[in-house]
Amino acid sequence: MNAEIIAVGSELLLGQIVNTNARFLSQQLAGLGIDVYFHTVVGDNPDRLKSAIEIAEKRSDVIIFTGGLGPTKDDLTKETIARHLGTDLTMDEAALVSIELFFKRTNRVMTENNRKQALILKGSLVLPNDHGMAPGMVYQGGSHTYMLLPGPPKELEPMFLKYGGPALAGFGGSGEQIVSRVLRFFGIGEAALETDVLDLIEAQSNPTIAPLAGDGEVTLRLTAKHKDVASAQAMLDDVEAKIRARVGEFLYGYNNSSLLEELTKVLKKKKLTVTAAESLTGGLFQQEITSISGASSVFKGGVVCYSNEIKEKVVGVRPETLAAHGAVSEECARELAVNAARIFGADIGISFTGVAGPDELEGKPVGTVYIGISVAGLPVMVEKLSLSGTREANRGRAVKFGCYYLLKYLKESQDAG
Repeated sequence: MNAEIIAVGSELLLGQIVNTNARFLSQQLAGLGIDVYFHTVVGDNPDRLKSAIEIAEKRSDVIIFTGGLGPTKDDLTKETIARHLGTDLTMDEAALVSIELFFKRTNRVMTENNRKQALILKGSLVLPNDHGMAPGMVYQGGSHTYMLLPGPPKELEPMFLKYGGPALAGFGGSGEQIVSRVLRFFGIGEAALETDVLDLIEAQSNPTIAPLAGDGEVTLRLTAKHKDVASAQAMLDDVEAKIRARVGEFLYGYNNSSLLEELTKVLKKKKLTVTAAESLTGGLFQQEITSISGASSVFKGGVVCYSNEIKEKVVGVRPETLAAHGAVSEECARELAVNAARIFGADIGISFTGVAGPDELEGKPVGTVYIGISVAGLPVMVEKLSLSGTREANRGRAVKFGCYYLLKYLKESQDAG
């Protein structure tokens, strides 16, 4: 089977909210062996919704609607679909009771239009809403399957996982499972990565390989189809091995991971602690690492040393270093990393100093960044970057490069040992 997702809501077209439902549903449908070929967004207009349905019926077996099941006049999804299919709407008593109980529990007055939320397409399979009021439903009409889901993700996601997905699985399909794996790369551009694996991409059929550039990163999505999940995983393993042989040095993680998450895993595994002395990044590294669960076991604390006075008086950068080389220098980055590790009693000190922009500093162009890394028992390393981008982009990329260089340094030292 192939599917199309139609998101209903003018707020989506106006950019007031992001359509995260489509991403979630596409991921879930892939696991059911249902291909998603189209995402459609349509406003709260019955004529345009009817047109979207007619187009979808010509190209998709399963049509999933999100939104438009609420109590207000602009919630027209059920009514429009019912008219299009020539079927009636009927009151689902279980849903109505659930809605009435909700208003009693919250001590609110239930208005008449709230009853509208309990209406369903006659003959449909009801999907209970355990986290809201309007139920979802699945309707089988001729050669098409229509699924209606509420718009709020906190209602849609648990409804699909508990009721919607199993319902679709029951309608059959090819029986194939779609298994995906995302390989995450850093330190190599999209063009260079694609060039290195271009022959694999051009020869793809099953599994497929799809490159995607992200925020300073590049990913390859590998997707395999097979009736047996283990066999699909084995197919992905084979393709990954070929990719690793060419660009494995830049591969740092999988799926939804991040450089900081991978760094935290390595630090935990090695039982190492880290501290940071940040100038141009203004505490961004510390903010990001402390957002990760369990970071307290690896992060000792840190300092934002934005001014030269703090670099000198708090972190202990020598006045002669600042006078001779400036704050934006290899020498300053080195002392910041070493002294921070000593002050906080950490195994590793990492420092960030440079010119985020928009103006030059100390005669250095915007995007000049020095990252210092001091690891106990190893030589101090300083990496220089020449970034191009906005102030915020330069700060964010500097943190990512710091994580990447530290990960790489720890791996290389382990391999050498």
